[in-house]
Amino acid sequence: MNFNNVNASAIANIYFDGKVVSHSLTDDSGARITLGLIYPGTYHFNTESPEKMEITSGSCDVTLDSESINKTYKEGESFEVAGDSGFSISVGEGICQYVCTFLT
Repeated sequence: MNFNNVNASAIANIYFDGKVVSHSLTDDSGARITLGLIYPGTYHFNTESPEKMEITSGSCDVTLDSESINKTYKEGESFEVAGDSGFSISVGEGICQYVCTFLT
């Protein structure tokens, strides 16, 4: 996945003592995107706006706050999270890499 005509923040977004790290991009239209990686562990994120999470490497287990079902996502798969919501994400081994696109 390549991104053209974007502005990138050199300062990383660091969560959970460095176990989740991302960098923010903004494209010409103002769309916000983050590129990140998640080390093994279980983490919970709250969302303000709707998001699409695309897994670009590795795998993870996800439970949306609005559901009780845990689903596994692998490279090439994606899931969406509603705004004003959240999700739990778990990585068992290796590193899971992702692209998060903010949908509004």
